[in-house]
Amino acid sequence: MTDKNDIENNRDPIERVYKDKVKFEIYGEEMIEKRVKSSGNSGRVYLPPNWINHHVKIIRID
Repeated sequence: MTDKNDIENNRDPIERVYKDKVKFEIYGEEMIEKRVKSSGNSGRVYLPPNWINHHVKIIRID
């Protein structure tokens, strides 16, 4: 079910942003640490081409 606030804010309904600091424990295949660069009105991070079509999770650490 789509949240009305997500539609009004033009956001993907599955996108959730949590503002409080939380602890994450993650199991995965690889990790890359990068800085987000400005790209128009958004931010961009380039990832290796072999990550295309894989599921990734982005966690802001600072």
